[in-house]
Amino acid sequence: MPWILDNNLPIYTQVLERIEIRIISGEYKPGDKLPSVRELASEAGVNPNTMQKACTELERIGLVITQRTNGRSVTTDEELIRSCKDRLIRNRMQDFVIHMQALGCGKETVITLLQQEWEEN
Repeated sequence: MPWILDNNLPIYTQVLERIEIRIISGEYKPGDKLPSVRELASEAGVNPNTMQKACTELERIGLVITQRTNGRSVTTDEELIRSCKDRLIRNRMQDFVIHMQALGCGKETVITLLQQEWEEN
């Protein structure tokens, strides 16, 4: 997935979420070594300090662990990864429902349109 960043949102939070998605989707598997901060920053087109802040937050969450001599790697705690995935899905769903309600869409309409969209993609 390319690094398309939205100037209307904090870059740090977008970078954090993008790496989190790479982990929970399996692009970065449990135990995988992550690219260096400089490599990730270069790939994303962001300042290394921004990437460092995102990586530090991923460590705080527990998705990433740092090994002094080996750099950063993805946690092997698959339950934590599943939990983060569930949280992200719920957050996206809540945003979606709020937007659909603001547009005046009822539950049945949203379900029908979602099923149609799902089948087309």
